[in-house]
Amino acid sequence: MWRRNSVSSKLLYLSNRNQNHNFQYPNSLLRSTVIFNGYGVRAGVSQTQLHSSSGEFPVYSLNSLKSGIEKSDADRALRLLSSSTAADVVGPSVASTATATATLIRAGDVAEVVRHYGRCYWELSKARLSMLVVATSGAGFVLGSGGAIDIAGLCLTCTGTMMVAASANSLNQVFEKTNDAKMKRTARRPLPSGRISLPHAAIWATTVGVTGTALLACKANMLTAGLAASTLGLYAFVYTPLKQIHPVNTWVGAVVGAIPPLLGWTAAAGHVSLDAMILPAALYFWQLPHFMALAYLCRNDYAAGGFKMISLADPSGWKTSWVSLRNCLYLLPLGYLAYDSGVTSGWFCLESTLLTLFMTAGAVMFVRDRTAKNARRMFHGSLLYLPIFMSGMLFHRVTENQQTLTATTPGLFTTETQVQNNDDDRHIAMRRKGSSIGIQSRAPVAYASIAPFPFLPVPIYADSEL
Repeated sequence: MWRRNSVSSKLLYLSNRNQNHNFQYPNSLLRSTVIFNGYGVRAGVSQTQLHSSSGEFPVYSLNSLKSGIEKSDADRALRLLSSSTAADVVGPSVASTATATATLIRAGDVAEVVRHYGRCYWELSKARLSMLVVATSGAGFVLGSGGAIDIAGLCLTCTGTMMVAASANSLNQVFEKTNDAKMKRTARRPLPSGRISLPHAAIWATTVGVTGTALLACKANMLTAGLAASTLGLYAFVYTPLKQIHPVNTWVGAVVGAIPPLLGWTAAAGHVSLDAMILPAALYFWQLPHFMALAYLCRNDYAAGGFKMISLADPSGWKTSWVSLRNCLYLLPLGYLAYDSGVTSGWFCLESTLLTLFMTAGAVMFVRDRTAKNARRMFHGSLLYLPIFMSGMLFHRVTENQQTLTATTPGLFTTETQVQNNDDDRHIAMRRKGSSIGIQSRAPVAYASIAPFPFLPVPIYADSEL
């Protein structure tokens, strides 16, 4: 109430144009605080500010007041906190409000820092690409499990894979900082834009890489950790510098991309088998048309960045398109191999063939008409292929129990004629075996009386000459 009275008295006085008017300010408002809510700023006004040396109340225009108190609440709160007499000037309630305001300011600064570096780490790790790598690793883990899936092991494997992939992508950007700054597609990344320092990014990459590899070694096995370390080394220290040397870098990168599903398989099964190579083979052949389309679409950017891609030495796009088509055709038999090896059911063979033909159709269109439109169409088709292919493998996978049931009941759907033929074959084999080792099918007459039970099969006796 007293604050409203003070403001009302102040404004009433300011509205009076007579400078000789003597205004006696109430004694209860000496050393008080005037709050100018109109400007969102609190200003402490003492007795010396309210009264001049002649005893007259000074006149302030609204503009002068506004210009004099344009400091923010945050600055005012910090000044009040730093003063030892803040409580005496503004009172306990206002001092507590200032303390809360300063705390919120500090919390807001911390949150802003966390958001900034979190965003930088997210972009350095290429989180979306790393999530795709994790998905392939998880699919390999499920396929390698055979029967029941170890959920804890799956989560730990995916976590370790994510950390290793984040490290590889971060190191890639550390080594390519100068090249990325020359390309429109990558100029806004954290390092070229200066949002994070080079040593900071290198420390981040090293930390997550070592931690992820150690996690896989402790919670999975050493074979899995070795595959993870090889993936990191090939991507960061072989593929990355090779991009500026020779177009073969695309094939090396395809090998790197094919390792994660094998990593997941070994984490679940503990070994590598031919069955484990089906999904990695699909990843390898899929990456080539995918990246060929991308290299054709971004060939000008790659040239500006100094990267040696096959599309730069192929202005017409002939080689690029044929490499894409050839590797699409290599994907065709993988569905049958998955069925023949017992990894999936026969339905996956059909679905995989139809899916591959769909992607191959896009590659054929790119070969016939090498334009950016057809390259983009093939690129989008490749984006659909991989998740559908992996989902089909997981949906139609054959567990160990199903494989055992199929192996132990081969005659479940056989006909009576097939059963009779099998019996005849066994009888023929027994007769051949008996004649070859000199065993008589019936007992001699001298021993016929000692047969224990006449309704049982006649025992087999050895020849007396033996």
